[in-house]
Amino acid sequence: QVQLVESGGGLVQAGDSLRLSCAASGRALSTYAVGWFRQAPGKEREFVAVVTWSGDRTLYADSVKGRFTMSRDNAKNTAYLQMRSLKPEDTAVYYCAAGGGAWTLASMYGYWGQGTQVTVSS
Repeated sequence: QVQLVESGGGLVQAGDSLRLSCAASGRALSTYAVGWFRQAPGKEREFVAVVTWSGDRTLYADSVKGRFTMSRDNAKNTAYLQMRSLKPEDTAVYYCAAGGGAWTLASMYGYWGQGTQVTVSS
């Protein structure tokens, strides 16, 4: 119904910034809430941020609040995760997901991208 592709990951140093993009196709992204999750090696997939379908409310995990900013551009069918002041503990594969509500649980999202690797060196 909708396909998601993340991009923008890479290898950076602590304190650097990255902007991840999540491009949607097949169906308008405006009909979905969009969330960002991440998974580090040996760790469970964890919630990072979510924005409602209207873009009027955004929630963040405590670990990224104040450093990460999530946004969406429905006209471009794209969601973004602007990451600033990156820390080594931010190292993970980052995934975007689309669902029918602004859930913070990964199991509530039916559509996922392939993930993009973010590695932060100290």
